[in-house]
Amino acid sequence: MFISVFDIFKRGIGPSSSHTMGPMVASARFLDELRACAPTNGAGQPASLRVSLHGSLAFTGRGHATDRSVFLGLLGETPETMDPDRADGLIDKLRLSRAICPPGLPQLNFDPETDLIFDYGPALQHHANGMMFRSFDAYGNPLLSQIYYSVGGGFVMTEAEFLAERNSKEVGAPLHGLKAEHRQPYPFGTAHEMLEMGKDSGLSIACMKRANEEAAGHDALDSELDRLADSMNACIDRGLSAEGILPGGLQVKRRAKAIHDALETEHVSNRQSPHIATEWISVYAMAVNEENAAGGRLITAPTNGAAGTVPAVMRYWQAHGGGMSDAARRDFLLTAAALAGIIKDNASISGAEVGCQGEVGSASSMAAAGLCAVLGGTNAQIENAAEIALEHHLGMTCDPAAGLVQVPCIERNALGAIKAVSAAALALRGDGNHFMPLDNCIEVMRQTGKDMSTKYKETSTGGIAVNLPEC
Repeated sequence: MFISVFDIFKRGIGPSSSHTMGPMVASARFLDELRACAPTNGAGQPASLRVSLHGSLAFTGRGHATDRSVFLGLLGETPETMDPDRADGLIDKLRLSRAICPPGLPQLNFDPETDLIFDYGPALQHHANGMMFRSFDAYGNPLLSQIYYSVGGGFVMTEAEFLAERNSKEVGAPLHGLKAEHRQPYPFGTAHEMLEMGKDSGLSIACMKRANEEAAGHDALDSELDRLADSMNACIDRGLSAEGILPGGLQVKRRAKAIHDALETEHVSNRQSPHIATEWISVYAMAVNEENAAGGRLITAPTNGAAGTVPAVMRYWQAHGGGMSDAARRDFLLTAAALAGIIKDNASISGAEVGCQGEVGSASSMAAAGLCAVLGGTNAQIENAAEIALEHHLGMTCDPAAGLVQVPCIERNALGAIKAVSAAALALRGDGNHFMPLDNCIEVMRQTGKDMSTKYKETSTGGIAVNLPEC
């Protein structure tokens, strides 16, 4: 299945791609489906809506602002364009009116207090992040019902789409889900295929990914990649300038600005510590994830909870490692996205499905591959760097305190970025030959996630989430 660089790196808002952005997208999709099937007048017109959240979306929905995201999606907001400063006002109006007025549909009754249900029973059948949307006529008769799954990174599928993709993987669809007119010149679905195609073509991973993107119709690829990189840097800058307490009730204090100010002071006074590199990497990652935790704007990479790792590594090398040209930044992002597509297609990037190994683990793997590429690594060395980073996140749980992406998520991104740099360095010291192939490591992650207790997969019912200091 072809997964674009712009599917992996999306413009969105915090705090969660699967629990915030996904439900917002699903809300808009349901209204589109309702418009397509609803009569313009007379009997059978929709008059009300009801939404239920299941599995991880129910257990951590309030901490991840899933309820607010559903409301905003029904009000016509999108993750790409929403102004976070307007959100409270829009939701306040909805609570007063208890109705929405979508373009092309009659007014629909929707009371946020009673028509959004947190269902704490068993998850829906096919994924931990499930939600059900239903519409009714004026007499309470059901009109349209749809199940959506938020499968990580802001990706949303209907139940039918989810089953179709799963079936296509089981039968081994040769085109990886591409339509014929968008056939990839390098349709690698595994790391092994990627390396073999690189050998046959003589091209780098970034060049093959570029060719695939251009075949899919991304004509302004360079300018769009530059905008992504600039947006990542802008998010870091916002995080480095902000202070205060993060929302949600845990009283977690923003630390990135204070750490950054101290590092700048030490740099000027020539009092730098021997481990200064790790501190710079960490502060860049923390800046992004503090912005995410505050509900700010960011680039999903590959999820919101893991959005700080890739930008931190890019920013570190650009600011402290000798610089990075625009062309190198593009190769970094293309390489990272190629690896992310392989991981997503063969395992998962969803913490609710496989734990944080699929989020920060995937992000660290992506960042390691991107850095190795811009430092001149061969395709084999890049694959090795990605494997090292992922291997040393295997088994990592997703256990956010109070369902908030603050503890342990912010620091976890910092450590993921440090591991990425270490993995790239180790790979560059070798020739690309190594014991554990990346494909096997990805399969281990999938199996581990499948066996992992639900308590440790973004439900806030185990691990750090339930072992907190007594107040």
